[in-house]
Amino acid sequence: MSKKHLTLCLTLLAAGLSACAPSEKQMTELLEKHPEILTNAIDKNPDKIMDAIQKAAQAAQGRAGERAAQAEKARLDEEFKNPLKPEVAEARGFMGKNDAKLTIVEYTDFECPFCGRGYSTLEQVRKTYGDQVRVLVKNLPLPMHPMAMPAAKRFAALRLQSPEKAYAFYHEVFSNQQKLRDGEKYLDAAVKKSGANLAQVKKDMDSDRVTQIIQADMTEAEKFGITGTPGFIVDGVSVRGAYPFETFKEIIDRKLAAK
Repeated sequence: MSKKHLTLCLTLLAAGLSACAPSEKQMTELLEKHPEILTNAIDKNPDKIMDAIQKAAQAAQGRAGERAAQAEKARLDEEFKNPLKPEVAEARGFMGKNDAKLTIVEYTDFECPFCGRGYSTLEQVRKTYGDQVRVLVKNLPLPMHPMAMPAAKRFAALRLQSPEKAYAFYHEVFSNQQKLRDGEKYLDAAVKKSGANLAQVKKDMDSDRVTQIIQADMTEAEKFGITGTPGFIVDGVSVRGAYPFETFKEIIDRKLAAK
């Protein structure tokens, strides 16, 4: 029943009328002809009517939440059976050992505050599971963040020199996101801090190769329905957003138990 239909039913009941499931059309026609039914009912029973509407709305929200939870469980079960398969090129380097049991692919935006939270959670995952997981970071810079693309370009260019230095840059920026207000000056300082050749990074970051790498990351994220940041593919199972550690733990434990 729609909220409009519910309101009409409550109004007719409050007005002392009864019928065997009158149609919405019938009730609408009645109220159009006699709007005083509605106003009188509300005037006489405002608290009861509003209480009934609020309870019905809460019940509807509860049912919607249950349906959403069921849909999410179905999605997870499907992805456990048929894992998503992002491109995992070892040449891009990992945080963690190459022979780790599980691979987590992250799609991130260096300026996104939710990605800052996702970074902290991912660090907790790495600390908890150690050599059992490896992480491959990919770029998903969003247009509303002006420093996201400059950071992504530097990260991709750094990777051409050294994955280790690229991840040093990644840790530096996410540990100091507030410094992004200083613009590209800070990003260049972060590149220097990683130990990389800044001149080479500045040259490579605007190259066709870096552009293609970032575009491929963005296209892949879109293919998996990840349009916001952060997004993760945890050994084939997607986590769409800055979910808490417990969400990752549930997936990882289930994956490890099956191996």
